[in-house]
Amino acid sequence: MAEKAKGKMEQAKGKAKEAAGKATGNERMQAEGKTDQLKGKAREAAGKAEEQARGIKDSLRRDHREP
Repeated sequence: MAEKAKGKMEQAKGKAKEAAGKATGNERMQAEGKTDQLKGKAREAAGKAEEQARGIKDSLRRDHREP
């Protein structure tokens, strides 16, 4: 869950940076903001995949223990 939260925070930071870049006409800051958003989305997706893997692992353990 921590990775999902970190991903969402990184996306928010990226949106803010992109908006600040647009407001000031700073194209580099806009690009950095977009990059931060993409990194955040990737981190969030990794967190979701990790949670799903844990869920599958737990499910397999339960199925294995039940007669």
